[in-house]
Amino acid sequence: MINKKILGLIGLAARARKVCFGADSVEERIDKKRVRLLIIAENASERTKDKFIKIAKKNNIPVIVKGEIDILSKAIGKSNKAIIGIEDINLSNEIQRIDNGGEIIG
Repeated sequence: MINKKILGLIGLAARARKVCFGADSVEERIDKKRVRLLIIAENASERTKDKFIKIAKKNNIPVIVKGEIDILSKAIGKSNKAIIGIEDINLSNEIQRIDNGGEIIG
């Protein structure tokens, strides 16, 4: 279950055009060093999860595996998006803080 505040912040990031979504777009933005946080749906394929967790680890990007594809997609106003990259550092920090129960883990 994903926190409603996190979904709200994802929606805010989407309205501010500070998100990328979908495998190709997210991978491209990671290569350009734009992505600050990766959010992967729990029901994404294992292959997709493994691939992006490895890419994120290599690029030192925090990863949250939470929520379902339809819920995450709805938050950004799209459909069928299993991967979302947050590009704003402040929003990514706040999402991590909420996900960690209030404290950012460095």
